[in-house]
Amino acid sequence: MGWTRRQAVAGLAAWAAAAAHAQGPAEIEGGTLRIVVPYPPGGGTDRAARLLANALQPLLGVTVVVENRVGAGGRLAVQQVHREPAARNVLLLANPAPMLVAPLLVKEEGYDVERDYRPLSEITRYAFGVAVGPAVPVREFGPLRGWMQANQDKITVGVPATGSLPHFFALMLAQQLKIDMPVAGYRGSAPLANDLMGGHVPIAVDTIDALEPLHKAGKLRILANSADRRSATLPEVPTFKEVGLNLSAVGWNVLYAPAAMPADRIRIIGDAVHRAMAEPDTRARFAAAELDAIGSTPEQAAKMLAAYRAQWTPVIRASGIKL
Repeated sequence: MGWTRRQAVAGLAAWAAAAAHAQGPAEIEGGTLRIVVPYPPGGGTDRAARLLANALQPLLGVTVVVENRVGAGGRLAVQQVHREPAARNVLLLANPAPMLVAPLLVKEEGYDVERDYRPLSEITRYAFGVAVGPAVPVREFGPLRGWMQANQDKITVGVPATGSLPHFFALMLAQQLKIDMPVAGYRGSAPLANDLMGGHVPIAVDTIDALEPLHKAGKLRILANSADRRSATLPEVPTFKEVGLNLSAVGWNVLYAPAAMPADRIRIIGDAVHRAMAEPDTRARFAAAELDAIGSTPEQAAKMLAAYRAQWTPVIRASGIKL
């Protein structure tokens, strides 16, 4: 995505050294910093926000709380946060669904991401996986590919939401396999997993962190991973490239500040975020929560987002999906 993990760690170290002399919490007025998450508690974005809040609180010396604002597939929170009064300490932790996909598919989403928000840091990154339930008699992707091609008139692939990145990745997979594969959008990962385990849908595409606990419990099987390399926690699962498909894609959670927030406050909070994400204890807590901690400078985050838009915009527009 334009920069390596080694470069990110080096950048974080430089930021941490520069931030060591940053002034203290007296510059953060109001006594509370809110991190708004556009989804219900329990998901990957919410877990990342709560871990970040815990790491930021001692560095800023203020109360850091996570606020879940649910609605319109994440768009409601994005519409609201940039309209908050500039004096309020409020940030947004969001993934590509409301920040990239919605602006391409919704005619009037009520915000302009590049005008209304400033990226502070990429917090986590996640891959997608293809999983099967007990009703599908295969244990590796090669046989699954043959089974799908032989049963394409009967299969439906489930995804956690219509218009989500797993949805578009499923369309990319169908294109690679040269099959017509209907996609069913669910209301989240939990009902999708329930139907997959119950045999109501044979195949699912979702984020690895959502599928991994059930895979480890033996309730479903992840057969391929969309990252460029195998996951350290799922070394037995090959990448799509390893099984012969030219597919590679990841998602992210990026921390944004409203563009109206004063620049000095953005700098103070940003410094604390970079220090927090560079701490070994913070990274260990993310890993324990099955989250891939990143941490980046605003410049690195902006570069990553530009590359990401270039990769996904043609796919999303070509899908013909309307929200």
